[in-house]
Amino acid sequence: MRKTLFALLALLPLSSMAAGDFVVRDMRVKGLQRISEGTVFNYLPINIGDTIDSVRIGEAIRSLYSQNLFDDIEMRREDDTLIIVVKERPSIENFSIDGNKDIKTEDLMESLRGVGLARGRTFDRSVLDNVEMFLREQYYDRGKYGVEIISKIVDRPNNTVRINIEVKEGERAKIRQVNIVGNNSFDEDEIRTDFTLDTANWLSWIRQDDRYAKEALEGDLETLRSYYMDRGYADFRVDSTQVAISPSKKDIFVTINIHEGDVYKISDVKLVGEMVVPERQLRGLIFSQPGSVFNLNLLTRSAEYMQFRLGEEGYANAEIEPVPVLDHDTKEATVTFYVNPQNRVYVRKINFNGIDQVDDEVLRREMRQMEGSYLSTPLMDRSKILLQRLPYIEPGVDYRTIPVPGSPDLVDVDVDLQYRMPGQFSGGVGYSESQKLLLNGSIVHTNFLGSGNRVALQVNTGRFQKSYSISHTDPYRSMDGIRRTLSINYRDITQFTSAASDFSTTSAGATIDYGYPISEYQSLSFGLTFQHSELVSSSNSTLQAQDWVANNGNQFTEDVSGGFVLNGTEFDTFELLVGWSYDSRNRTIFATRGTHQQLFLSAAVPGSEVEYYQARYNFTKYIPITQRWIIRVNAELGISESLGDTTATPPYKQFYGGGPQSVRGFKESYLGPRDSFGRPYGGNILVASQLELIIPLPDKFASQARASFFYDAGNVFNNGEVAFTDKLGSPQLYKADFSELRTSVGIGVQWLAPLGLFRFSYAYPLNAYEGSDRYYGDELERFQFSIGQAF
Repeated sequence: MRKTLFALLALLPLSSMAAGDFVVRDMRVKGLQRISEGTVFNYLPINIGDTIDSVRIGEAIRSLYSQNLFDDIEMRREDDTLIIVVKERPSIENFSIDGNKDIKTEDLMESLRGVGLARGRTFDRSVLDNVEMFLREQYYDRGKYGVEIISKIVDRPNNTVRINIEVKEGERAKIRQVNIVGNNSFDEDEIRTDFTLDTANWLSWIRQDDRYAKEALEGDLETLRSYYMDRGYADFRVDSTQVAISPSKKDIFVTINIHEGDVYKISDVKLVGEMVVPERQLRGLIFSQPGSVFNLNLLTRSAEYMQFRLGEEGYANAEIEPVPVLDHDTKEATVTFYVNPQNRVYVRKINFNGIDQVDDEVLRREMRQMEGSYLSTPLMDRSKILLQRLPYIEPGVDYRTIPVPGSPDLVDVDVDLQYRMPGQFSGGVGYSESQKLLLNGSIVHTNFLGSGNRVALQVNTGRFQKSYSISHTDPYRSMDGIRRTLSINYRDITQFTSAASDFSTTSAGATIDYGYPISEYQSLSFGLTFQHSELVSSSNSTLQAQDWVANNGNQFTEDVSGGFVLNGTEFDTFELLVGWSYDSRNRTIFATRGTHQQLFLSAAVPGSEVEYYQARYNFTKYIPITQRWIIRVNAELGISESLGDTTATPPYKQFYGGGPQSVRGFKESYLGPRDSFGRPYGGNILVASQLELIIPLPDKFASQARASFFYDAGNVFNNGEVAFTDKLGSPQLYKADFSELRTSVGIGVQWLAPLGLFRFSYAYPLNAYEGSDRYYGDELERFQFSIGQAF
């Protein structure tokens, strides 16, 4: 209003000016504090030498006001000098927002800077009023109708102000009642099954589904339309929606008025447009055929499949729209798919954004979409999966196509990535009376020096146990994707202080392993391991240990103090490794779909001083049952047997069952055969499986944690290679028998942390054997915790 008043006054002759026109010989500006005279003259449409009148004066005032720099402007004349008197608007010395919880301060500040509310900017009261209105609308959309926005403006020296916006959010309004009016064919509870909004229930404190939000209501209305139109009601519509708020602004009452219409059947399906692929191929992707009940979801999916098929040929911007024409008399619908392939699109350049810790070559070798070739939707989707399967890339890889100006058939592809923790780091120092000083540490880095190579180092030292290992994996030893792994290990474990047995193991070995891809999802691996081992037992060792040492390898004896005699054996083995792998998972850590299979066969080749073979098969499949609920099926089978003159598989090659990564609820490694001291010896046959229902977690936790309900089953057996006894010393067999599988149910949580993958579980064993005076019983651990490698 003030601007309008000054504009009108400007059209009248100013009292301080003489009547009539005059020529401007000089100009001066009064009242400036922060703004320079040059800025005023730049926006002033009057120059020295101009002849001005009341019209020109009005134009000048309007021009200066339009810059939003001044609160007051006055024009005066002193002889032939034009005097411009201004009152500057204050600048913002400081701007702050308090009390906001639902909306992040950073997000608000970013938005408000764009409208001029920021430190150092000129203050405009009208902008502040608009901001208050904007904030109220934002909170109304979140269901907080009792929100209070209080703005405080404090004048400061030098024509500056300090602005503070205090937000009192109040409580989110809760839904007390949802009514659907006009539903005659379906029960209201059935219709609302997939609604986001709901009235208060016993799970509302977790799901927050009783809190009103405008976006959630719009989503539920779309869910309602889909519910009817997927069941044949092609002319369904929502007539009106009323949202009533209680006087306290805490309760919401929602009423949805609908018109169900009639059930329609499809009478004909047509394809119209330019067919850049054979029409029969597109028709093969249409799920709805003449005679079937109208189903909007099937029509939409059909269009998406056809778009995907055109995308395979480079028509990435293809548009396919199913348009139904309803015959209200016959209750039939004719569906026409309009096909517009548009131009074939080629990729000029691929850019990787958001990451600089990885060499560009490492990322490009995962891309199946090439620069210079046409844009292929399947190749880009596969590239996304391969990138997010890298252990140092966060899930949620996305890409955008940017048209090249002036070239309608060219695009640049921007791939958005986010770097994640590339490995695990841990270390510790301890002391015990038996082990003395204990040192341990491990480092696993999957992106060593930005090369994408994996380096692992592990050290454990103590009086009776020492182990060292180092490995290096180059996933792309060649551009063909050949992988190479080199590893060296040393282990010296002396168990003289263990209640299990007097038995020590010393081994040193080296492995070289190559992997060769045979398809996009499959690969073969070949490797060779050399290992020198030395096993020592005494009369205090278990019968099984004494027997193996006495009958395998190159035996030796050693006299120690007190006439104590140690029996030992040492041997060299050359182990050949062959493997096959199939992997279609969408990511390696916390996958949500796909299958992973591994088959490994290793054998000590002829000429080794101990001969044996071992086969192992792992199967994992992720089955989405809804958009967020997933079933995970995992199975593991293993068998090992001795060959030639070797009497049994070496003790360190035995399988173990029970524990966080096997059958939860049973003590780790305690399932299966027991040695003569009643401790786990392991078996040469392994059967284990897990069935899990993965629980949806909020998106901000989904990439770092996972929770599930589980059912586990498994055990380890021995086919007679090793002789075992019960508590009374009588022979006991551990033959493979599915009736002896141990089972459990429970809930588990996994958390990916810098120290490794933390696993927590609580299980209830279903068929644990309590044991007797003769037979060993199962050892139970209902709550279990472990830290393992995730990379």
